[in-house]
Amino acid sequence: MMHRSTWLRGMTVLLIFVSAGAATVACGGEAISPTKVVIERKTVKAADGVEIVYSAAGKGEPALVFIHGGLANRGFWDGQLKEFGARHRTIAVDLPGHGESGSNRTKWGLPEFGADVKAVIDAEKVDRVIIFGNSLGGPVAVETGLLLPGRTLGVVGVDTFHLLEGVITPDEVRQRGEYFEKDYAGALKAMVGMLFHKDADPAIVADAEKRMMGTPPAAAKAMFLGLAGYDSGAAAARLTAPIRAINGDLWPTDVEANRKIHPEFDVVVMKHMGHYPMLERPGEFNRLVTETVARLTR
Repeated sequence: MMHRSTWLRGMTVLLIFVSAGAATVACGGEAISPTKVVIERKTVKAADGVEIVYSAAGKGEPALVFIHGGLANRGFWDGQLKEFGARHRTIAVDLPGHGESGSNRTKWGLPEFGADVKAVIDAEKVDRVIIFGNSLGGPVAVETGLLLPGRTLGVVGVDTFHLLEGVITPDEVRQRGEYFEKDYAGALKAMVGMLFHKDADPAIVADAEKRMMGTPPAAAKAMFLGLAGYDSGAAAARLTAPIRAINGDLWPTDVEANRKIHPEFDVVVMKHMGHYPMLERPGEFNRLVTETVARLTR
């Protein structure tokens, strides 16, 4: 994809909005981590009646909210639920069409996803939040923050926001959508190859591909078509909360250009890291999350 929309870069094959994960939450009830953090499975209704399923652990504010990328699910943030649930209310959401959440809606788009996450935050009755989003989850986090002025202490992208400015056109949606429909499995495989360094752990790469295939093609198509016309720069410019990013180095982050859109943008770049730092080097990633939270709460 062209430089003007690096948060959409992976769409040179299909789309970049994909997260892959390591462990899935026990969906039938509660799960307990080795550190005794209890992860609860909870639900809430979106404004249009779609059921949103999410996981929540721990207590304490600010609450940390984690949003997956396209074709992923909330279980991909299990490591963060277990790590940060010991000292924060920590939440991971299944966006509609993903994981256990419903897909019975007619209007799809990033503003709608933002409203879904807001519904979860409101249900949790937390006053202060820091919202994290990987890939597609980055602009969703911005949309959520726009709905929670005064309550959002910061929006943190995870390998996203390389360039805040960008619009995906209807023609681009149509072209990629056609490729998506022709060969779903092949498109996913090609995409996964772009999201890791060549020497990445083959087990993580293979697991990413396997997990992406768990999202129904119909839901993926609906999500994808809903991106047409979205102006990520305009949304970021309206956000009053600081924007941060924890990025890999597959693609450069244009700090200067981003600060022209949002003066309170900053980034930490992890060297030799792909699209999923929480999976490839979770210890280092969690340390950077801790540091980011500390700076945003000073």
